[in-house]
Amino acid sequence: MIDEIGIRDLGVIGEATLELGPGFTVVTGETGAGKTMIVTALGLLLGARADASSVRRGSPSAVVEGRWTLPTDTDVAERVEDAGGSIEDGELILTRTVSAEGRSRATVGGRSAPVAVLGELADQLVTVHGQSDQIRLTSAAAQRAALDGFGGPAVADALATYVRAFDTWQAHAEALETLTRDREERVREADLLREASAEIEAVDPQPGEDVELAERAERLGNLEELRLSAGLAHEALSSESLDGAPDVVGLVDAARRAIERVVGVDAELEPILAQLTEIGFQVGEASAQVSSYLGSLDADVGQDLELVNERRAALSALIRKYAGTEVGEQAGDDLANVIEHGRRASDRLLELDGDDDRIVALERSVQDDVDALEAAGSVLTAARTRAASDLGTRVTDELTSLAMSGARLVVEVSDAGEYRRVGRDQVAILLQPHSGSDPRPIGKGASGGELSRVMLAIEVVMAGTTSVPTFVFDEVDAGVGGAAAIEIGRRLARLAQNTQVIVVTHLAQVAAFATNHLRVVKDADGAVTSSSVQRLDGDDRLQEMARLLSGLGDSSSGMEHARELLDVAATSV
Repeated sequence: MIDEIGIRDLGVIGEATLELGPGFTVVTGETGAGKTMIVTALGLLLGARADASSVRRGSPSAVVEGRWTLPTDTDVAERVEDAGGSIEDGELILTRTVSAEGRSRATVGGRSAPVAVLGELADQLVTVHGQSDQIRLTSAAAQRAALDGFGGPAVADALATYVRAFDTWQAHAEALETLTRDREERVREADLLREASAEIEAVDPQPGEDVELAERAERLGNLEELRLSAGLAHEALSSESLDGAPDVVGLVDAARRAIERVVGVDAELEPILAQLTEIGFQVGEASAQVSSYLGSLDADVGQDLELVNERRAALSALIRKYAGTEVGEQAGDDLANVIEHGRRASDRLLELDGDDDRIVALERSVQDDVDALEAAGSVLTAARTRAASDLGTRVTDELTSLAMSGARLVVEVSDAGEYRRVGRDQVAILLQPHSGSDPRPIGKGASGGELSRVMLAIEVVMAGTTSVPTFVFDEVDAGVGGAAAIEIGRRLARLAQNTQVIVVTHLAQVAAFATNHLRVVKDADGAVTSSSVQRLDGDDRLQEMARLLSGLGDSSSGMEHARELLDVAATSV
């Protein structure tokens, strides 16, 4: 909802503030006072093209600022945030500046933004209906969405069922298309995977085998040197020769016995004796380990280094060929990558080898999906057709009351010729201006004033189903008066029960139904006219109503007629 619009140096308006608020706001004023500039100002805030000629003569620029109140969890709030702006305490501020040279700048939520962002927000903030303004229902998509909203739960449920059927059909159809289109490529892929799987399976690598074989090859290649060194170590630790050469075990034992004999004389020798005893154990254990190692070297004598190297070569060939493939995800462990490649290749082969069966199954599924889609589409078309008939009848009835008795609204639901996620239907809202004429698109079948009345009739009938918070009508009363004007005012008031409505008018019959009355006044000052906006209440409003009725604001008969009109409006919505 628009709370306030501030205007400075736009057209004839020097400086003015429009306090709007909820309900039905009407803007009146003498010819040339600048009522049209209010619609122009709003258009600038909604991204309309800037025109340097709209800048007040002698001023460097025109500035328009709008203040909106709206929830923070809407698409508008999300787009504002994307543009770098913010909505604080539920308040959004938009500004537009147009220089006398024609340059234009915009801010959204306190941050500079491209003017295009204002245009993106426009459809969700305000709908303007007028001879030269954008019509909300110009596109086929908007007309279909409007009909669906009007159709209520019957259309919504049918559409939800159809969408589920469409999504299922599309998923199966895309999978079938992929399988069929890529069949030759998948055959080539299967051949490569089959070759890789067979080659890896033939070698049958085991986790860590390459490291183990490398260690074994190193050991076998240095077997004699390892035996010599280990033998010398064993002799030094625990000699078994007959020449009586001392060894570590004997020397440590002799030292231990020597200290043991005198430890009772001096207590300081006790820790030394304990150390020698521990060293004796450790030397004995080391001697036993060296002896065991020598025994394992004797067992390796029968192994063939050439066979080990052949196995290593086979593993290296696999690593070079397959460790760098995309299935290898274990960085730093090439053999593990090869093993993983073999496993995934087998799994993928099972999937590819089942393609023929999958194609047959998907073809059956797609046919079943088409049957379900056609059934759901028929139900949706029927629901939309009923809603279209109802919408056309109700809007036509409204048009009769709005001085367009020969006009008829036609809502056509036709076959679009293809399945789409929104249905198979093409929706068109057409206007038959008078009997005997052909229905035409609503933007081409009526004049400016008639078009505003057509849109008013549509919006009134569809009230409660639209998400647009504000409607602006300009020229909605063009070419009408009397009872028809009263009906226009009454319907605007009804529409305002659900949304904010702003109307520029010159008819008292329309203004009488407003809950908020603004008057644009002008003062002549040489060649430049400045205008301001006043909010009218009480006698001030009564005088303005009298002026609209008779042209004389202080006429007693005009005042009486105005009072009667206000009373009628207050009791007839």
